[in-house]
Amino acid sequence: MSLIANTPNPPYYAVIFTSHRTEGDSGYGQMADRMVELASKQPGFLGIESAREDVGITVSYWSDLESIRQWKAHAEHQQAQKLGHEKWYSSFKTRISKVERDYGI
Repeated sequence: MSLIANTPNPPYYAVIFTSHRTEGDSGYGQMADRMVELASKQPGFLGIESAREDVGITVSYWSDLESIRQWKAHAEHQQAQKLGHEKWYSSFKTRISKVERDYGI
């Protein structure tokens, strides 16, 4: 699997999740893997890219805003969000953007 998502021609949407983790794993890795698995099965999901050093950045791509709303409201995802607030993140920011153009090699 490529580390760069193979997205369709724009327009589509990007959810950009930037975070700073707390110390230790505390089940984070397993939950992160589960969220990728679960998100990839959701209607409107187009792909995901993620990198982590001092700051983690995960970008998920979606066909429309309604798909993003449904993913945010998904019960398992809400549980992961709750745990993130309680123990995995010291800070985070979520941004939603419309992709108007993309290009690359």
